[in-house]
Amino acid sequence: MSQLPQDIDAVERLLTDEDYVCGRPLATVVFLALKLGRPLFLEGEAGTGKTEIAKALSAAMGRRLIRLQCYEGLDSASAVYEWNFAEQMIAIRTAEAAGGADRDALKSELFTDDYLIARPLLEAMRPQPGGAPVLLIDELDRTDEPFEAFLLEALSDFQVTIPELGTVRAPEPPIVILTSNRTREVHDALKRRCLYHWVDYPTFDREMEILSARAPEASDALSREVVAFVQRLRTEDLFKKPGVAETIDWAKCLLALDVMELSPQVIADTLGAILKYQDDIQRIQGSEAGRILDEVRAELRTA
Repeated sequence: MSQLPQDIDAVERLLTDEDYVCGRPLATVVFLALKLGRPLFLEGEAGTGKTEIAKALSAAMGRRLIRLQCYEGLDSASAVYEWNFAEQMIAIRTAEAAGGADRDALKSELFTDDYLIARPLLEAMRPQPGGAPVLLIDELDRTDEPFEAFLLEALSDFQVTIPELGTVRAPEPPIVILTSNRTREVHDALKRRCLYHWVDYPTFDREMEILSARAPEASDALSREVVAFVQRLRTEDLFKKPGVAETIDWAKCLLALDVMELSPQVIADTLGAILKYQDDIQRIQGSEAGRILDEVRAELRTA
Protein backbone atom coordinates (compact mmCIF):
# COMPACT_ATOMS: atom_id res chain seq x y z
CA MET A 1 0.00 0.00 0.00
CA SER A 2 1.36 3.44 -0.91
CA GLN A 3 0.65 6.68 0.94
CA LEU A 4 -1.65 9.33 -0.50
CA PRO A 5 0.14 11.58 -3.02
CA GLN A 6 1.44 14.74 -1.40
CA ASP A 7 0.84 17.19 -4.25
CA ILE A 8 -0.71 17.53 -7.71
CA ASP A 9 2.51 16.59 -9.51
CA ALA A 10 2.59 13.35 -7.52
CA VAL A 11 -0.94 12.55 -8.69
CA GLU A 12 0.09 13.11 -12.31
CA ARG A 13 3.11 10.83 -11.89
CA LEU A 14 1.03 8.22 -10.09
CA LEU A 15 -1.54 8.08 -12.91
CA THR A 16 1.13 8.22 -15.61
CA ASP A 17 2.81 5.17 -14.09
CA GLU A 18 -0.44 3.32 -14.78
CA ASP A 19 -0.55 4.62 -18.39
CA TYR A 20 -3.32 7.08 -17.57
CA VAL A 21 -2.60 10.45 -19.16
CA CYS A 22 -4.45 13.36 -17.57
CA GLY A 23 -4.29 17.13 -17.61
CA ARG A 24 -3.58 19.47 -14.70
CA PRO A 25 -7.25 20.25 -13.88
CA LEU A 26 -8.15 16.56 -13.52
CA ALA A 27 -5.02 15.83 -11.48
CA THR A 28 -5.90 18.76 -9.21
CA VAL A 29 -9.43 17.58 -8.44
CA VAL A 30 -8.18 14.01 -7.84
CA PHE A 31 -5.57 15.35 -5.40
CA LEU A 32 -8.19 17.39 -3.56
CA ALA A 33 -10.57 14.44 -3.33
CA LEU A 34 -7.81 12.32 -1.81
CA LYS A 35 -6.55 15.07 0.48
CA LEU A 36 -9.98 16.11 1.79
CA GLY A 37 -11.55 12.66 1.81
CA ARG A 38 -14.38 13.82 -0.45
CA PRO A 39 -16.17 11.69 -3.06
CA LEU A 40 -15.23 12.61 -6.64
CA PHE A 41 -18.05 12.93 -9.18
CA LEU A 42 -16.85 12.55 -12.77
CA GLU A 43 -19.26 13.38 -15.56
CA GLY A 44 -18.74 13.26 -19.32
CA GLU A 45 -19.37 11.38 -22.52
CA ALA A 46 -18.96 7.61 -22.54
CA GLY A 47 -15.44 6.42 -23.32
CA THR A 48 -13.57 9.47 -22.03
CA GLY A 49 -11.72 7.57 -19.28
CA LYS A 50 -13.83 8.18 -16.17
CA THR A 51 -13.88 4.55 -15.03
CA GLU A 52 -10.19 4.14 -15.84
CA ILE A 53 -9.26 6.79 -13.26
CA ALA A 54 -10.59 4.57 -10.47
CA LYS A 55 -8.75 1.56 -11.88
CA ALA A 56 -5.50 3.51 -12.19
CA LEU A 57 -5.74 4.88 -8.64
CA SER A 58 -6.48 1.44 -7.25
CA ALA A 59 -3.51 -0.14 -9.01
CA ALA A 60 -1.07 2.69 -8.29
CA MET A 61 -1.94 2.97 -4.59
CA GLY A 62 -2.22 -0.76 -3.95
CA ARG A 63 -5.82 -0.40 -2.81
CA ARG A 64 -8.62 -2.85 -3.51
CA LEU A 65 -11.06 -1.71 -6.21
CA ILE A 66 -14.71 -2.33 -5.32
CA ARG A 67 -17.06 -1.59 -8.20
CA LEU A 68 -20.79 -0.99 -8.00
CA GLN A 69 -22.11 -1.13 -11.57
CA CYS A 70 -25.35 0.84 -11.64
CA TYR A 71 -28.40 -0.15 -13.64
CA GLU A 72 -32.08 0.73 -13.85
CA GLY A 73 -33.93 -0.66 -10.85
CA LEU A 74 -30.88 -0.95 -8.60
CA ASP A 75 -31.98 -0.67 -4.96
CA SER A 76 -30.19 -0.31 -1.66
CA ALA A 77 -30.55 -4.02 -0.80
CA SER A 78 -28.77 -5.09 -3.97
CA ALA A 79 -26.04 -2.51 -3.39
CA VAL A 80 -25.47 -3.16 0.32
CA TYR A 81 -26.21 -6.73 1.41
CA GLU A 82 -28.41 -9.80 1.09
CA TRP A 83 -29.09 -12.71 3.42
CA ASN A 84 -28.11 -16.13 2.14
CA PHE A 85 -31.60 -17.62 2.35
CA ALA A 86 -30.55 -20.98 0.92
CA GLU A 87 -27.96 -21.50 3.68
CA GLN A 88 -30.40 -20.25 6.30
CA MET A 89 -33.00 -22.78 5.19
CA ILE A 90 -30.43 -25.58 5.38
CA ALA A 91 -29.56 -24.51 8.94
CA ILE A 92 -33.23 -24.50 9.91
CA ARG A 93 -33.84 -27.97 8.43
CA THR A 94 -30.72 -29.29 10.11
CA ALA A 95 -31.86 -27.94 13.47
CA GLU A 96 -35.33 -29.47 12.98
CA ALA A 97 -33.85 -32.85 12.06
CA ALA A 98 -31.72 -32.77 15.19
CA GLY A 99 -34.83 -32.59 17.32
CA GLY A 100 -35.53 -28.92 17.24
CA ALA A 101 -33.74 -25.99 18.79
CA ASP A 102 -34.68 -22.98 20.80
CA ARG A 103 -36.39 -20.55 18.42
CA ASP A 104 -34.72 -17.42 19.79
CA ALA A 105 -31.29 -19.04 19.78
CA LEU A 106 -31.77 -20.28 16.23
CA LYS A 107 -32.94 -16.86 15.07
CA SER A 108 -29.89 -15.17 16.54
CA GLU A 109 -27.63 -17.70 14.84
CA LEU A 110 -29.27 -17.24 11.44
CA PHE A 111 -28.71 -13.46 11.29
CA THR A 112 -24.95 -13.32 11.68
CA ASP A 113 -22.02 -12.60 9.38
CA ASP A 114 -21.93 -16.29 8.48
CA TYR A 115 -25.12 -15.87 6.44
CA LEU A 116 -24.54 -12.33 5.23
CA ILE A 117 -23.67 -11.71 1.58
CA ALA A 118 -21.88 -8.35 1.41
CA ARG A 119 -22.50 -6.27 -1.70
CA PRO A 120 -20.19 -3.44 -2.86
CA LEU A 121 -21.30 -0.66 -0.48
CA LEU A 122 -21.06 -2.82 2.63
CA GLU A 123 -17.78 -4.34 1.46
CA ALA A 124 -16.33 -0.84 1.03
CA MET A 125 -17.20 0.01 4.66
CA ARG A 126 -15.28 -2.96 6.03
CA PRO A 127 -11.57 -2.88 6.90
CA GLN A 128 -9.34 -3.91 4.00
CA PRO A 129 -5.81 -5.36 4.28
CA GLY A 130 -4.27 -2.71 2.04
CA GLY A 131 -6.09 0.27 3.51
CA ALA A 132 -9.31 2.00 2.54
CA PRO A 133 -10.49 0.67 -0.84
CA VAL A 134 -11.36 2.60 -3.98
CA LEU A 135 -15.16 2.46 -4.31
CA LEU A 136 -16.27 3.00 -7.91
CA ILE A 137 -19.98 3.78 -8.31
CA ASP A 138 -20.13 3.50 -12.08
CA GLU A 139 -22.76 5.08 -14.36
CA LEU A 140 -24.88 6.50 -11.55
CA ASP A 141 -27.18 8.14 -14.11
CA ARG A 142 -28.61 4.70 -14.93
CA THR A 143 -30.27 4.48 -11.49
CA ASP A 144 -33.28 6.40 -10.21
CA GLU A 145 -33.81 9.11 -7.58
CA PRO A 146 -34.64 6.79 -4.63
CA PHE A 147 -31.23 5.16 -4.94
CA GLU A 148 -29.58 8.59 -5.10
CA ALA A 149 -31.38 9.51 -1.88
CA PHE A 150 -30.03 6.38 -0.21
CA LEU A 151 -26.48 7.28 -1.28
CA LEU A 152 -26.74 10.65 0.48
CA GLU A 153 -26.43 9.01 3.91
CA ALA A 154 -23.88 6.45 2.78
CA LEU A 155 -21.59 9.12 1.30
CA SER A 156 -22.13 11.66 4.08
CA ASP A 157 -21.42 9.42 7.06
CA PHE A 158 -19.74 6.47 5.33
CA GLN A 159 -22.01 4.04 7.08
CA VAL A 160 -24.80 1.60 6.24
CA THR A 161 -27.44 0.09 8.48
CA ILE A 162 -28.41 -3.58 8.64
CA PRO A 163 -31.57 -3.91 10.77
CA GLU A 164 -30.61 -7.33 12.15
CA LEU A 165 -27.00 -6.39 12.97
CA GLY A 166 -26.96 -2.62 13.43
CA THR A 167 -24.91 0.12 11.81
CA VAL A 168 -21.63 -0.59 10.05
CA ARG A 169 -19.34 2.44 9.94
CA ALA A 170 -16.17 2.53 7.85
CA PRO A 171 -13.09 2.74 10.13
CA GLU A 172 -11.45 4.69 7.31
CA PRO A 173 -13.60 6.29 4.58
CA PRO A 174 -13.16 4.64 1.17
CA ILE A 175 -11.89 6.60 -1.80
CA VAL A 176 -15.17 7.16 -3.65
CA ILE A 177 -15.42 7.86 -7.36
CA LEU A 178 -18.81 8.26 -9.00
CA THR A 179 -19.24 8.44 -12.77
CA SER A 180 -22.09 9.57 -15.00
CA ASN A 181 -22.52 9.62 -18.77
CA ARG A 182 -25.19 12.31 -18.27
CA THR A 183 -28.07 10.35 -19.79
CA ARG A 184 -30.05 12.20 -17.10
CA GLU A 185 -29.27 14.86 -14.53
CA VAL A 186 -28.10 13.67 -11.12
CA HIS A 187 -29.70 15.51 -8.20
CA ASP A 188 -27.87 18.56 -6.83
CA ALA A 189 -28.02 17.23 -3.25
CA LEU A 190 -25.74 14.34 -4.22
CA LYS A 191 -23.41 16.51 -6.28
CA ARG A 192 -22.95 18.91 -3.35
CA ARG A 193 -21.42 16.10 -1.33
CA CYS A 194 -18.77 15.55 -4.00
CA LEU A 195 -16.02 17.36 -5.81
CA TYR A 196 -17.00 17.65 -9.47
CA HIS A 197 -15.12 17.41 -12.74
CA TRP A 198 -16.30 17.25 -16.34
CA VAL A 199 -14.16 14.77 -18.30
CA ASP A 200 -14.17 16.03 -21.87
CA TYR A 201 -12.79 14.57 -25.07
CA PRO A 202 -9.04 15.22 -25.13
CA THR A 203 -7.22 17.55 -27.49
CA PHE A 204 -5.29 16.09 -30.40
CA ASP A 205 -1.95 16.22 -28.55
CA ARG A 206 -3.44 14.71 -25.38
CA GLU A 207 -5.10 11.90 -27.31
CA MET A 208 -1.79 11.18 -29.03
CA GLU A 209 -0.17 10.85 -25.58
CA ILE A 210 -2.92 8.48 -24.48
CA LEU A 211 -2.61 6.35 -27.60
CA SER A 212 1.17 6.26 -27.25
CA ALA A 213 0.76 4.96 -23.69
CA ARG A 214 -1.93 2.39 -24.48
CA ALA A 215 -0.82 1.25 -27.95
CA PRO A 216 2.94 1.96 -28.09
CA GLU A 217 3.44 -0.45 -31.01
CA ALA A 218 1.59 1.90 -33.37
CA SER A 219 3.83 4.10 -35.53
CA ASP A 220 3.64 7.85 -35.12
CA ALA A 221 2.24 8.25 -38.65
CA LEU A 222 -0.56 5.73 -38.08
CA SER A 223 -1.36 7.14 -34.64
CA ARG A 224 -1.67 10.64 -36.05
CA GLU A 225 -4.07 9.47 -38.76
CA VAL A 226 -6.14 7.44 -36.29
CA VAL A 227 -6.46 10.25 -33.75
CA ALA A 228 -7.17 12.89 -36.39
CA PHE A 229 -9.81 10.70 -38.06
CA VAL A 230 -11.57 9.92 -34.76
CA GLN A 231 -11.49 13.57 -33.72
CA ARG A 232 -13.08 14.52 -37.05
CA LEU A 233 -15.78 11.87 -36.53
CA ARG A 234 -16.71 13.58 -33.27
CA THR A 235 -17.67 16.69 -35.26
CA GLU A 236 -20.02 14.68 -37.49
CA ASP A 237 -23.74 14.27 -36.84
CA LEU A 238 -23.55 10.81 -35.27
CA PHE A 239 -25.89 9.07 -32.85
CA LYS A 240 -22.94 7.99 -30.69
CA LYS A 241 -19.59 9.74 -31.01
CA PRO A 242 -16.49 7.55 -30.46
CA GLY A 243 -14.63 8.00 -27.18
CA VAL A 244 -10.97 7.58 -26.33
CA ALA A 245 -11.63 3.92 -25.58
CA GLU A 246 -12.71 3.45 -29.19
CA THR A 247 -9.58 5.23 -30.44
CA ILE A 248 -7.42 2.76 -28.53
CA ASP A 249 -9.50 -0.24 -29.68
CA TRP A 250 -9.30 0.86 -33.30
CA ALA A 251 -5.53 1.33 -33.18
CA LYS A 252 -5.10 -2.15 -31.70
CA CYS A 253 -7.36 -3.64 -34.40
CA LEU A 254 -5.29 -1.95 -37.12
CA LEU A 255 -2.09 -3.27 -35.55
CA ALA A 256 -3.55 -6.78 -35.46
CA LEU A 257 -4.24 -6.46 -39.21
CA ASP A 258 -0.69 -5.14 -39.87
CA VAL A 259 -2.11 -1.91 -41.28
CA MET A 260 0.53 0.76 -41.85
CA GLU A 261 -1.76 3.58 -42.96
CA LEU A 262 -5.47 4.23 -43.31
CA SER A 263 -7.40 3.75 -46.53
CA PRO A 264 -11.15 3.95 -47.30
CA GLN A 265 -11.28 0.15 -47.55
CA VAL A 266 -9.49 -0.40 -44.22
CA ILE A 267 -11.78 2.15 -42.57
CA ALA A 268 -14.88 0.43 -43.98
CA ASP A 269 -13.67 -2.97 -42.78
CA THR A 270 -12.94 -1.81 -39.22
CA LEU A 271 -15.60 0.81 -38.52
CA GLY A 272 -17.20 -1.53 -35.99
CA ALA A 273 -14.28 -0.83 -33.67
CA ILE A 274 -15.16 2.86 -33.36
CA LEU A 275 -18.87 3.16 -34.24
CA LYS A 276 -21.47 1.05 -32.45
CA TYR A 277 -24.65 1.89 -34.34
CA GLN A 278 -25.47 0.69 -37.84
CA ASP A 279 -26.90 4.06 -38.90
CA ASP A 280 -23.60 5.74 -37.99
CA ILE A 281 -21.60 3.09 -39.85
CA GLN A 282 -23.71 3.46 -42.99
CA ARG A 283 -23.30 7.23 -42.85
CA ILE A 284 -19.49 7.04 -42.77
CA GLN A 285 -18.87 4.10 -45.10
CA GLY A 286 -17.82 4.51 -48.73
CA SER A 287 -17.14 7.93 -50.21
CA GLU A 288 -17.79 9.72 -46.92
CA ALA A 289 -14.90 7.88 -45.27
CA GLY A 290 -12.64 8.77 -48.21
CA ARG A 291 -13.63 12.43 -48.00
CA ILE A 292 -12.93 12.63 -44.27
CA LEU A 293 -9.61 10.82 -44.68
CA ASP A 294 -8.51 13.23 -47.45
CA GLU A 295 -9.40 16.24 -45.29
CA VAL A 296 -7.61 14.77 -42.29
CA ARG A 297 -4.43 14.12 -44.27
CA ALA A 298 -4.51 17.64 -45.70
CA GLU A 299 -4.76 19.08 -42.19
CA LEU A 300 -1.94 16.87 -40.92
CA ARG A 301 0.34 18.00 -43.76
CA THR A 302 -0.22 21.67 -42.94
CA ALA A 303 0.00 21.20 -39.15
